[in-house]
Amino acid sequence: MEGVFTYLGGVFGEHNHISVMIAHLVLVAAITIFIAKAATKSFRAVPTGAQNVMEAYLSGVIAMGKDVIGEELARKYLPLVAAVGLFIFVSNVIGIIPGFESPTANINVTLPLALMVFFYYNFEGIKKQGVVHYFAHFAGPVKLLAPLMFPIEVVSHISRIISLSFRLFGNIKGDDLFLWVLLMLVPVIAPLPAYVLLTFSALLQTFVFMILIYVYLAGAVAVDEAHEKAPDPVIDTMGAV
Repeated sequence: MEGVFTYLGGVFGEHNHISVMIAHLVLVAAITIFIAKAATKSFRAVPTGAQNVMEAYLSGVIAMGKDVIGEELARKYLPLVAAVGLFIFVSNVIGIIPGFESPTANINVTLPLALMVFFYYNFEGIKKQGVVHYFAHFAGPVKLLAPLMFPIEVVSHISRIISLSFRLFGNIKGDDLFLWVLLMLVPVIAPLPAYVLLTFSALLQTFVFMILIYVYLAGAVAVDEAHEKAPDPVIDTMGAV
């Protein structure tokens, strides 16, 4: 944004958007690593401080994924979901502080995140089911409709990249613009309630991104289990006869 002061922008002499974005990415990565190091510095049977907060966060992530993909798979993919969630939350929140920008308010950050999730869940699905079996699910259960269903399913999966990246980018960019305008109009008292709203929005967007990772992984690796539990209409019809 032109005319917006950033502490890290001053390091480069002028507000170079690429340099500012990289600087904030480095800052967010440093904060995320610092949080992780603080939580794992000294493990205790009765957690306190940063360890307690981190354990509560990880338990929440597992509980989130348990209802979507099952506890075993939720724990398996915990490192990915928890790391992405922590990075996105710190990125979202840092933009609320005047003088800083949210890296997630830049499509060049959210798009790689979405691509990473897209390639990873497809890789996991192919690894578990095999290439032929995995892509066979794209054709749907009715073979006659396969030529129609397959391209629709491919487009649906590709659209997830746009959905993941633009949802996060659009919401955080809008929040940053809203706060910027508010600080310009009434810089002292009026923004205080907005900080609560923006913090909630940052948390909500983080939750949505994390839950969608679990949903996409569930569709890729847990599809066989769902089919095994589903009744076979042919067998049921024969049994009824």
